[in-house]
Amino acid sequence: MQKRRLGNLEVSAIGLGCMGMSMSYGPSPDRPEMIALLRSAVEKGVTFFDTAEVYGPYVNEELVGEALAPLRGQVVIATKFGFDLDPARDPKSSPALDSRPEHIRQVAEASLRRLRVEAIDLFYQHRVDPEVPIEEVAGAVQDLIRTGKVRHFGLSEAAPATIRRAHAVQPVTAVQSEYSLWTRTPEAELLPTLQELGIGFVPYSPLGRGFLTGRIDETTTFDRTDFRNHLPRFSPEARKANQALVELLARIGARRQATPAQIALAWLLAQKPWIVPIPGTRRPERLEENLGGAAVRLTPEDLGAIASAAAAITVQGDRYPENLERLTGR
Repeated sequence: MQKRRLGNLEVSAIGLGCMGMSMSYGPSPDRPEMIALLRSAVEKGVTFFDTAEVYGPYVNEELVGEALAPLRGQVVIATKFGFDLDPARDPKSSPALDSRPEHIRQVAEASLRRLRVEAIDLFYQHRVDPEVPIEEVAGAVQDLIRTGKVRHFGLSEAAPATIRRAHAVQPVTAVQSEYSLWTRTPEAELLPTLQELGIGFVPYSPLGRGFLTGRIDETTTFDRTDFRNHLPRFSPEARKANQALVELLARIGARRQATPAQIALAWLLAQKPWIVPIPGTRRPERLEENLGGAAVRLTPEDLGAIASAAAAITVQGDRYPENLERLTGR
């Protein structure tokens, strides 16, 4: 597996998003199977793993911590803070944010225990909290870095102006946002800002939550607990309209002897040398397939064909319902 740099942090060119091992995509798989999958990823060259306290909540960090404890010197683990996970809150209510400095410190201590580490490699603010100035957030993480409990600071789904303000207080190593061939919003302002500031970019959902793999169409049904049931872009009508993107990936893949998923990941890697996508999976064969995307070299002709064809496709459906979308881009 090739390596890339997020700021001054070196990681594998493709990481592993771990959220789906504990939530969002139907019933969670057996824990021993996921531990084996995580350790297999390290054997295949993955050094970058993404989790968060809210995934579960808490159980995903515990899973990642247990699986990677014997391999700690070989991996970089990113986790996140910023949500109010008070169990007394109505679980059906909109997510509540909490990035008060005292809360950040509490989350860091709890994440250190669950991850079984002495320092958090990369600590993201999961969503920007409008009630707490970003300078206070950056200062709180800076204090954690000074005491050796955190190594690098990150932001997730933050606006360029917010990133600049945070970076002026504590250098930001990486920003995480959704980015793929069907979510290209970061190209307008976010990527130029990151390039100017020397910040790495970590696209989550680089395979469109499975849609860009070519294994989902308008007839696909999801488990009743699968959160894609609630995403506008996964309505049957939107899925049918958006098949043109999958057909584009399949056409390029046929020429390059690669799957649509591998082309989607190779396209992301070709955008900037400081982009590190984190596709998630629960299945060993999909892990193998995804990592194969790092070996696909798209030619300028391939990239030009993708660009011209994608420009003619209008993606249908919002990526989140309104209550979640308003948490992004602050």
